[in-house]
Amino acid sequence: MDKRVQSLIDRLAEWDIQLPRGDVRIGGFGDSKALSDSLIGLILAGAKHGTSSLLWSWQFDGEEVPKVGDIEIVLDWSGRPTLIRRATNVEIIPFDCVPPDFAASEGEGDRSLTYWQREHWRFFVEECQRIGRTADVDKSMPIVCERFEVLYKLASVTQNE
Repeated sequence: MDKRVQSLIDRLAEWDIQLPRGDVRIGGFGDSKALSDSLIGLILAGAKHGTSSLLWSWQFDGEEVPKVGDIEIVLDWSGRPTLIRRATNVEIIPFDCVPPDFAASEGEGDRSLTYWQREHWRFFVEECQRIGRTADVDKSMPIVCERFEVLYKLASVTQNE
């Protein structure tokens, strides 16, 4: 296990937080402080329980694609642990086949598929540029659609440090 992950697990144990079994990773949301704060806020409010990513990014970065049962310690933009989540469902779906109920699970905008497609297409095109790929014109690029449950909300714990 990565030393950074183990260090966070040890720190959480000091707060009497014991993680369930499963692979543990560290992650975050958004590509700016404002977006990170917004997305974490949606999760903490219970409006967001889904997230999507580009399969090609996982492959490019040499990281294992999330699977059911995986645990993620979510850091805010400043690097503080803010919540712990567990994957409850993971599917790889072509961008143009992502269903409306999944788009709604992301909790963003008006929760419509149209909104999800517009905003995520922009993000995935930029991500393709980062990894040296070209976004599929037919919008069939593989998207990792992950649903999750929140195990612990840590915002109040970390703010009291």
